[in-house]
Amino acid sequence: MAQKKRAPVIDNTFVEAFSGLFSRVIVTADDQETLMAAANDATATPSVVIGRTEGGVERYLSEKETPDGRVGAILQFWGELNEKKSFEKCLEKFEKELSFKIRQDILVKPFTAVFDALSNAEGKMDMMNRVGHCGDGYEWVEQRYGREVIVVPLMVPDFVIERYISYARGVMGGNFWVMCETKQALKEAGKKSLAAMHTVPGIVTSFDVCSAGSKPETSFPEIGPTTNHVYCPSLKAKLGKESLVPDGVNYIAELVFDGINVEVIKKALKAGIEAVLDIEGVTRISAGNYDGKLGQYKILFSELGLNEQ
Repeated sequence: MAQKKRAPVIDNTFVEAFSGLFSRVIVTADDQETLMAAANDATATPSVVIGRTEGGVERYLSEKETPDGRVGAILQFWGELNEKKSFEKCLEKFEKELSFKIRQDILVKPFTAVFDALSNAEGKMDMMNRVGHCGDGYEWVEQRYGREVIVVPLMVPDFVIERYISYARGVMGGNFWVMCETKQALKEAGKKSLAAMHTVPGIVTSFDVCSAGSKPETSFPEIGPTTNHVYCPSLKAKLGKESLVPDGVNYIAELVFDGINVEVIKKALKAGIEAVLDIEGVTRISAGNYDGKLGQYKILFSELGLNEQ
């Protein structure tokens, strides 16, 4: 009789998440290749942790789901809410950073367009000053698809963006760790986990599978967060008792995600964890947290109702 696989240990821990500022948009294009280039380029660099803006692809859309009847994608863009700064200052920074993503990664792709896709918005940003004026004063406003849009004249005519893009506050920093014996287990776990989480509407995985868990304290503050050294398998022998890497664990993947509210974070967390519990070589599930000092959301594994294998 074949021996039954031992289920991974699920630590009695919690996920520490925090508030962030986000927008949700639809990007459309004439073809899938251009669409994917725009979506991937605009969301490629997860950089809120260094004071910039990050994003992710929530899902791809068919021609029947977009305002202009072309292929599309829902993207989320996220910026930080810093307690040391006023909300107005944070919003101003977010709007500026968002404009860089749109101008340099989407507008420059032929025949692309951007539309607002956020319901229950807290407010709206006028895209004229930071995006529309790429037309050097020759841009114009008109009604298309029942929306007020800015048309920016380009050499490949033309870029279209909805004039007012909404923003709201959501939840950042959802995460869990998959501890593995083998590289194959890590790759399979990452693939299955991402697929499961993306069945939950409203979340994006800004890093997808992340190899670089970090910690808030660092010896090199000029470069931002540095490696969470006590969880690095290659440092286990060097650190000795200081190492927190369990025996038999050779790889630790971190799955990081942001969501429109705490409920979608919980659903994505549960789906992502349950997707990896039957994978050979996955030995332990944990999460990154900082003793409650980083964020106001504390999501306990014990409250998720996990279906342990």
